[in-house]
Amino acid sequence: MKVKILAVVSLLVCGALPGPAQDSASKAKDQNQTTTVASAASNKVEAPAPVSATDDPDYEIGPGDMLNVSVWREPDVSGTVPVRPDGKISLPLMGDVSAAGSTPVKLAATITDRLRQYLNDPHVTVIVTAANSRRIYLIGEVVRPGAIPMLPNMTLLQALSTSGGFNQFANVKKMYVLRADGGKQVKIPISYKAAISGQSPEQNLVLRPGDTIVVP
Repeated sequence: MKVKILAVVSLLVCGALPGPAQDSASKAKDQNQTTTVASAASNKVEAPAPVSATDDPDYEIGPGDMLNVSVWREPDVSGTVPVRPDGKISLPLMGDVSAAGSTPVKLAATITDRLRQYLNDPHVTVIVTAANSRRIYLIGEVVRPGAIPMLPNMTLLQALSTSGGFNQFANVKKMYVLRADGGKQVKIPISYKAAISGQSPEQNLVLRPGDTIVVP
């Protein structure tokens, strides 16, 4: 009986008086919470910077292109915008801004001038993230017909190399390029044999945006 009474008294004393073990557990819990918050902060991932779709400094922006307009320390007027069919983009504060025909550097300068009436010393960067306006088209008897992005100074043979080759019924002797010139469509006959042999370098045309290579 005495043993039971002593055990009960011992439990009551331990429960009423928090010991060093309880203090240690509380401190450990606080340290774990602090570590978790610090770890979450250190693992915070920032959004990657936009990647340019072209390294050509003289690239002329066209309808369909996607542009990232970044104004330093002004996220509310920054963002990625499409170039509309009318050649313009829409931006906060400024409304419509003509973009087609400008290079990224020239467009950045235009936006900077427009923003000076709203911001002090704005710093603007324009990056072409998708060069959709510069495409050429392959149709007819090729393995992979369709639209392909146009690289700077892309030639006829370079474009054909992306098509996977000709089909067995291709008539390369009657191949031609359709090109818009002065509002009219022009048909340019091509001698594939002369182009591939290098005998007539002019047959390996330097392509223009919108050209269509036809392989009957």
